[in-house]
Amino acid sequence: MLCSLVIISTAAAAGGLKEGPEAVEKWFEKLTYAKEKLTKLHFYFYDTCSRRSFKRGPEPESKIMGRAQGIYGSDSLEELGILMILNLAFTDVKYNGSTLSVLGHNPFLHEYREMPIVGGSSVFRLARGIATAQTVWYNLTTNNAVVEYTIMVLHY
Repeated sequence: MLCSLVIISTAAAAGGLKEGPEAVEKWFEKLTYAKEKLTKLHFYFYDTCSRRSFKRGPEPESKIMGRAQGIYGSDSLEELGILMILNLAFTDVKYNGSTLSVLGHNPFLHEYREMPIVGGSSVFRLARGIATAQTVWYNLTTNNAVVEYTIMVLHY
């Protein structure tokens, strides 16, 4: 049995692209001299039927840092798991307009899951890293969940 669920955010990251192709080309020309940065992010992902957002804390009233955009579907015959194709679109002031891309297998019944960060935009250009997830709360009836994420990402 193969099933999938489409996740589309109701709001894209505010601000949009701030630089045109010429500015991006100049950024790449300076990349030889750029130093790679390590950023650690910690947030709670609210996966509900009405909204997919990530927040600073586990409480529903926590400040929203961004929206999740993407798709996931069944990907394994050996264990329950999903293939996640997910963009984390930041709306918080510090990372507003930036994204991180997660692509990988998520065996959601495991206590801890590790998925690769395969790219990013704006603040997170040329990002690579690891997203570690742990389910905090799950409702079997509604399929709603709260998942704690810790992300370690290298970027320029």
